[in-house]
Amino acid sequence: MKRDEFRFVLPIQTRWIDNDVYGHVNNVVYYAYFDTVINRWLIDEGGLDIFGKAPLEGDDRRDVIGVCAESQCTYVHSASFPDDLAAGLRVAKIGTSSVTYEVAVFHGETLCAHGRFVHVFVDRRTRKPTPIPKAIRDALDRIASR
Repeated sequence: MKRDEFRFVLPIQTRWIDNDVYGHVNNVVYYAYFDTVINRWLIDEGGLDIFGKAPLEGDDRRDVIGVCAESQCTYVHSASFPDDLAAGLRVAKIGTSSVTYEVAVFHGETLCAHGRFVHVFVDRRTRKPTPIPKAIRDALDRIASR
């Protein structure tokens, strides 16, 4: 798995608190990196309205949230503060209401961790699965593996 295989890469600055007592980024923190790169893409490129406060009534992006249905991570190489990392994101599969992402964290060109993350899009109020809004689907299509 190489960094240039990802269509979207987000710089991640490690923080002092990311290190555990063994002197490397704690395993749980990688899940936060995954969540960060995914939601950054959805908000910036898909227009996901995380607070449901969009001024346009009827904009389906304000009525939908993505909830994590599954996540997995494989650790390959240690990183630690103050390393500058990068999180790569691509879409492996898009369904009607769900999307499976492939995510990887790199230190330079060195793969530190990789995994998958499944979002199910649900109605903000009822929490029932709902189709992925068109603007979000279009953004996901742009980083889909081909």
